[in-house]
Amino acid sequence: MTQPVLVLVGPPGSGKSTVGETLAARRGVAFRDTDHDVEATAGKPISDIFVDDGEPAFRALERDAVAAALGAHDGVLSLGGGAVLDPATQERLAAYAAAGGTVVFLDVSLAHAAPRVGLNRSRPLLLGNPRAQWQALMEARRPVYERVATVRVLTDGLTPEQVADRVEQAGAPETSRPSSVSEEPSA
Repeated sequence: MTQPVLVLVGPPGSGKSTVGETLAARRGVAFRDTDHDVEATAGKPISDIFVDDGEPAFRALERDAVAAALGAHDGVLSLGGGAVLDPATQERLAAYAAAGGTVVFLDVSLAHAAPRVGLNRSRPLLLGNPRAQWQALMEARRPVYERVATVRVLTDGLTPEQVADRVEQAGAPETSRPSSVSEEPSA
């Protein structure tokens, strides 16, 4: 069975796409982002899917994109920030991890996510007060990210290359609890 070499999960601004591309390039494999898969399937940006079709339609497309990628992609895979909320996706990630796969939770604080996300951009779940919305999303999602992850890497203050280094250093732990690599960056 084909499966990703590793899966990245985390909130908006954690660096999933940038770090994923870096890791894929280092390993000589393809990078795949399920948000891009959803947009390709729908033929429109995620923000338009939310407006035109609603969040339930988006989540259904996302669930299908994750299932397809977990079963067919053999490179580095990045999941959309909310993909882990779907129970079927959680089960697929648990099966992937049980089969020896690595699920990396790229953790980030709001102070470091805000400039990366560009909270002024069109993000459907961050409308209104983007900082407060991001914080609320993270509070709801953190327990799920921690539960599905086999590795946790704090990205605050790190370049994508440094985060990729930490992901590679952490490897795939033997335990079911996420290992944590979150040392402060060296000067």
